[in-house]
Amino acid sequence: MSNPQGLATRIGAVISTPRKRPRQQRSQETFDAILEAAAQLFERHGYAAATTNRIAERAGVSIGSLYQYFPNKDALLYALGERHMLQLVEALGAVFSRLREEAPPLEETVRTLVGALADLHRADPVTHRLLYDQAPRPPEAAAQLRGVQTAMAREVEHHLHRLGVGGPDRALTALLLVQAAEAQVHGALLDPPPGRSPEEVVEAVVVLCLRSLRP
Repeated sequence: MSNPQGLATRIGAVISTPRKRPRQQRSQETFDAILEAAAQLFERHGYAAATTNRIAERAGVSIGSLYQYFPNKDALLYALGERHMLQLVEALGAVFSRLREEAPPLEETVRTLVGALADLHRADPVTHRLLYDQAPRPPEAAAQLRGVQTAMAREVEHHLHRLGVGGPDRALTALLLVQAAEAQVHGALLDPPPGRSPEEVVEAVVVLCLRSLRP
């Protein structure tokens, strides 16, 4: 997790990559404006209903300018997912680095990791809902998520060894914990059960993780 860019390279690609990458500041601004417009329209109208023409209009650029960077909506989705994954990996990398330096006890370690996942969902709920709930998820996109989960699980496994918990197969325990916590936090923040606040559900996730790890 110390190399977010390297991890992002390994977690695969979606269907169509952007045509080209911006090299100048003005091009970067256009690229970012198109991406932001796509995220807004995907969230507002759904992935299927949003069109490249409407995205270009929302971004204030010509459809030709959009196609310079993105050949189709799949490429826009890829770029949004890539940006989201890079932000996620970078943020988690900082958390894992701090945990390795400080080596806190079990409860603090679990609270830090679950809290970091919750913060990431809170930071960009539009993209989370788009990528997880609305957009189609081809096998390549699922592979991206599995790649990030696997990298996270390797770090969690390190702390299970450090703390002497996790049973005889700590690699499997770490992966199951990561997958369960990510799904539970996602549901807690974007669609909490009736009568429960997101904070209450996140706290319940912490309790479940601790109960599964303590003898």
